[in-house]
Amino acid sequence: MNFLKSLAHPDDLVALVKFRFLGGAENIAPQIKLSSLDEPLRVCYQLLKRTSRSFAVVIQALDPELRDAVCLFYLILRALDTVEDDMTIPLSEKIPLLNKFHEFLESPDWSYTESTCKDGVVLERFPVISSEYRRLKPAFREVIKDITARMGAGFCIYLQKEVSTLANWDEYCHYAAGLVGIGLSRLFAASGLEDEGIATSTDLANSMGLFLQKTNIIRDYLEDVNDSRHFWPREVWSQYAQNIGDLRRPELAAQAVTCLNHLITNALQHVPDVIAYLSQIKNQSVFNFCAIPQVMAIATLARCYNNHGVFTGVVKIRKGEACSLMMQAVSMEQTLQIFQKATFELGHKISVTDPVASVTLSTVQKVLVLCHGQPVYDPSQGATATGSSSAASPQPLSPEDKAELYRLMMLQQREGTTTMFSSPTIAWGMCFLALTYQYWMSCISVQ
Repeated sequence: MNFLKSLAHPDDLVALVKFRFLGGAENIAPQIKLSSLDEPLRVCYQLLKRTSRSFAVVIQALDPELRDAVCLFYLILRALDTVEDDMTIPLSEKIPLLNKFHEFLESPDWSYTESTCKDGVVLERFPVISSEYRRLKPAFREVIKDITARMGAGFCIYLQKEVSTLANWDEYCHYAAGLVGIGLSRLFAASGLEDEGIATSTDLANSMGLFLQKTNIIRDYLEDVNDSRHFWPREVWSQYAQNIGDLRRPELAAQAVTCLNHLITNALQHVPDVIAYLSQIKNQSVFNFCAIPQVMAIATLARCYNNHGVFTGVVKIRKGEACSLMMQAVSMEQTLQIFQKATFELGHKISVTDPVASVTLSTVQKVLVLCHGQPVYDPSQGATATGSSSAASPQPLSPEDKAELYRLMMLQQREGTTTMFSSPTIAWGMCFLALTYQYWMSCISVQ
């Protein structure tokens, strides 16, 4: 199916072939041999793949000093999140579970078998996960237990409180994902693969998590509303509809898209922090691990911006695009090019009638300038640990602002490099050569 979808996009087809058949996947995300692991640890990696194929790929590509700790960190937080997500667990039972969850890490026999969520298996097999956690070195265990406790407490707050304001949205996303970024930064430093300074860059690490979480919340509007829950802040959506579910109504399509753009503009304000954080990373496997989800997020937001499809289905990037992004996001220079391209795409959709267009424009300009290599961002002015990214009061978008955006975009376009696959004819030719190569290699291996 992915192959058929890519036929209309030759660059995607080339990326898929290169990623799957010509060593792209192995170069970016080499996988470990599960047969070489002890049985309990092998079960943990099998659970990782079962609960998140995308994270399984990038986690297994980490250097050995860090890989197991991050795998277990993910599984433990996935188990915690599964408790929070399970709508069948009564609140009277759920809140004590979340508040005490970090204590279960020290309980060899604790498990939970009543979850109806698709990822409930991590709760059922928690004794295996916790046993491997207890084998980690103390510095890793301290980080994982601390973040688990703080996240569980945060979830309890928002099980009893609505995401009402933009400040609430930042705080909820801090508990759900910002703490993950902070915890990962501490694990990077504890492993010795990164400098100690990255563990203290909590504002930037928090923004890394908030950018990913807000992207997911924005993209998943329809799924969440259909499940009778929502994470869009009332402060924003109430400006466009009486009830958040009303944004699905065809007669409110214009208001829905305006609301969507408002939230995307808010999320974009984390991008300078994301760029500042990524620029600190020295280890290649850590860089790939951090950069790949971020480039997926900016590409997703560019696709969602001004797109009513968010309210009628799932808007996502194509498989071939995802492969291409993974193969490109291996250096700061190439990552900046991805952010530049996605921001360029988004900027072209800004409408002068959008009430937050001036804020969107300002953020787009900042990102384009950062990607262009001009040092206009001071990391010390980034968001606080609980976030402070609320959009400023919108001002009308002047013709001068629009002209400035166009000028910046044209500058990026003129100075940008053309890829070797920009011509469809060349792309199809490269695809043919790649498939031919794969065919002959398979013949040789058979012989």
